[in-house]
Amino acid sequence: MKKEYIFKSERLGFRDWTKEDHAEIVDMNADLEVMEHFPKLLTENESVELIGRLQKHYKRYGFTYFATEVLETKELIGFIGLVWQNYQSDFTPAVDIGWRLKKSSWGKGYATEGASRCLDFAFTELGLDKIISTCTEKNSKSESVMKKIGMKKIGEFNHPKLTDYPEHGKCICYEINKSTWQQNSEPS
Repeated sequence: MKKEYIFKSERLGFRDWTKEDHAEIVDMNADLEVMEHFPKLLTENESVELIGRLQKHYKRYGFTYFATEVLETKELIGFIGLVWQNYQSDFTPAVDIGWRLKKSSWGKGYATEGASRCLDFAFTELGLDKIISTCTEKNSKSESVMKKIGMKKIGEFNHPKLTDYPEHGKCICYEINKSTWQQNSEPS
């Protein structure tokens, strides 16, 4: 199956998911370090179901947590993108920006580069007005990416989907709106 990019950044390509992605994502979601800030490792079936949900989300909304590849090598490194969230909180319903990358791609600036490009896609092509991002309070690496892409912390909350996992339930939320993003994007 031919894989076409929906959009690109300098080093990354963002596309819809294919069956060929299953093995890579199954491995990523079974990695203890990658999944450190999530309640549990995902089984093969759970990873395949996740990809199916992301494909349906893309068909419905025109965006998702996109399969993300390094343009130079075509290596699938995980996902970066946007998903509609409607769980009960002070910040939702809202579009969330998120990322999960395999360990071999860490420390190369891919999450920041990809998230920045996804914000551009959200505000210029999708016409969205606001984007949120959440993570567990102990996930300093994700929080760092949120800050680097210009988001500001707007609160802390107990994630309603994580009530059975108290060690992961305390979360933080960041936000950026279109006007702030435009100001941050203007050349100095």
